[in-house]
Amino acid sequence: MHEELIFAGFGGQGVLFAGQLLAYTALAEEKHVTWIPSYGPEMRGGTANCTVIVSDDPIGSPVSQHPSIAVVFNHPSLDKYEEFIRPGGLLVVNSSLTMREPERDDIDCALLPATELANQLGNPRVANMILLGALLVHRPIVTQATIARTLANKLGPAKADLCALNLRALERGMALAQGDPA
Repeated sequence: MHEELIFAGFGGQGVLFAGQLLAYTALAEEKHVTWIPSYGPEMRGGTANCTVIVSDDPIGSPVSQHPSIAVVFNHPSLDKYEEFIRPGGLLVVNSSLTMREPERDDIDCALLPATELANQLGNPRVANMILLGALLVHRPIVTQATIARTLANKLGPAKADLCALNLRALERGMALAQGDPA
């Protein structure tokens, strides 16, 4: 297995957190990993993205010109990254914040109204976990159980309530990606 991913959106959407959580989880599963963040000088509202590479074999370069997967949190990111996904790849889209559907027919697409669903869960900041859940259904790079352990370790006991909310959001994204509207 070798997957090159880009997570992209606005600062404050949890773009870097989602990528970093995937990277830490893959490390916990003893996979080879790179994680490179990129963000503008603005704390919130500027562009943010990160590249994550997860592989069973050593990684030759942390740079990805044509990722196999893109997880886009907003419309500008859809416009920017859709064309770069390699054929046969996966595009996961937050349809709450995009004004069009993907145009390519040579990639798999998963569209979820992640921001809307996160608001229903009580916190718009968990849209990232909804998208991550959908990603893992289409490309099971890491297991849900390891993500739960990694998230609990990352957030710590003081943020156990946030851990539970994030896991509910992850499960919601997984359920929707599997076709379960519940």
